[in-house]
Amino acid sequence: MQYISAFLIGGILCVIAQLLIDKTKLTPARILVVYVTAGVLLTALGIYQPIVDFAGAGATVPLTGFGYSLAKGIEESVSRDGWLGAFTGGLTACSAGIAAAIFFGLIMAFLKKPSSK
Repeated sequence: MQYISAFLIGGILCVIAQLLIDKTKLTPARILVVYVTAGVLLTALGIYQPIVDFAGAGATVPLTGFGYSLAKGIEESVSRDGWLGAFTGGLTACSAGIAAAIFFGLIMAFLKKPSSK
């Protein structure tokens, strides 16, 4: 059942993004920003946690999940370190994912030859 709920929620998030690409003039980069921001806002309002509890990786792997991780990291860091945690918590919570993205992007940049369109 966990696989089905993860597939459904992840699929719904992908369908929404595809509809935004097809039906609006938003660029993919702006849609990515909207998804991360939505993840942060929904987490701050307490709406995203029940979705994560229901869908697991279907809610934490997409970009809304990155916003969720940022918000949860800030929340935990503020409760532990005070207001200084508002500046450090998000990066601490997501540092492994950010480092992996930079590392694998660098590897692919070395392996692939860029070409102009």
